[in-house]
This record gives sequence, structure tokens and C-alpha cells, in this order.
Amino acid sequence: MSNEDKSSENIKSCIILCGGKSSRMGQDKGSMIIQDKPMIKHILSTLNHHINEVIIVLNDQDRIARYGKFIDPEDYDYKLAFVEDEIKNKGPLPGIMTGLGEIGSDYALVLPCDSPYVSANYINTIFEEINENYQAIVPYHDESNKLKTSEPLHSIYNRNIIPVIEDLLNEDILHIKGLIEKIDSKFVFIDNKKIEKKEFRNLNRPTDI
Repeated sequence: MSNEDKSSENIKSCIILCGGKSSRMGQDKGSMIIQDKPMIKHILSTLNHHINEVIIVLNDQDRIARYGKFIDPEDYDYKLAFVEDEIKNKGPLPGIMTGLGEIGSDYALVLPCDSPYVSANYINTIFEEINENYQAIVPYHDESNKLKTSEPLHSIYNRNIIPVIEDLLNEDILHIKGLIEKIDSKFVFIDNKKIEKKEFRNLNRPTDI
């Protein structure tokens, strides 16, 4: 799949967040070996043939160098880039902002590096929900409280929200659901049919493995 001569409307982008401290796990999660390969490589393999570009956001140059030793961009049919988080140790919001500043499209799917169970079906389904009237496509679990039960780290965002994130960070508002409240968000129900609940299982602690 070539990325040449594609308009931004035809490019599917994904941002993978790997800038966390992994304090609960006790080691870097993205590089942890799960079923014989680093956790992040399960996600990268699933994205193959479904995405045009992937931006991996890491928290420093040392981690970028470490990931570069076991991730070969030639293994995938999309453009892959490593970028350093612009703002360190402030949670996922700066990572989303950093990634959105690097994409060649208008929208990007954001995923955490510790969700190896995301499927190709989910990737295709969530991209089908993109609507130019919305700045975010956000899956949720419970109709009675969409925001509280939403999955903001498995959502799609428009790069035009970068100024909103900057404003939140300047006010030291770091909760990602605070971002969803401020932008035009389209909520998509996780019905366990078209979108399955298992897609959102992540590995935070050794006992989760």
C-alpha cells in the first residue's frame, strides 16, 4: 500500500501511545514479550493492510532507540515513524497532541501500546464512523453515562483539536475525558456485536497477563 499521491482524506492514520511510566506493570509495557513478541508488535501487525501511517509516541530518545532495535518499518506496509512526546509525564493528552501534529491526514485513531487485542474489524468499524461534523469518534459501554464509560484511548480524533489540548494543558487539566467534553464528539455504542468488549482489554499489571 503506497502513501504517495494520496490526499489527506484518503489516508488512515494511527497514533500509538508509548510514553507512560508503566509503574503498575513494573516494566515498559510496549516492549514486554507477550506470546513470543513485544506487546506493541501485536498492534502493529493488526494494523497492517488497514492503515496508511502509524506514529509511535515515546517519552524520550533512549526509548525511541530501544524500540528501533526490535521494530523494523520494512515489516509493515504503512509508513511508520517514532516521535518524542513534546511534554513529559503529563499523561496521554500531550501524546495525542504530539501525534496529531505529525499525521498527514485529518483524523487519527489513538491506541495505547498495552491493548494487544484490538482487531482489524474494530479498526475498520471505527474509521467508518468518521463524520466531518465531529472532532472525535468515541466508543462507550453504557447508554446511561456515555462519557464516564467511554474509551478515549481507543478513539479517533481530528487534528484540529490541538489548540484545545494546548489550552487544557496550560490550565493543567490532564484528564482526557475533559477533552471529550470540550470538543464535538460522536459516541459509538460498544454493543459486543459490531464492536466487541474484548477489543478494549489492556494489560496494566503483571496479573493481567
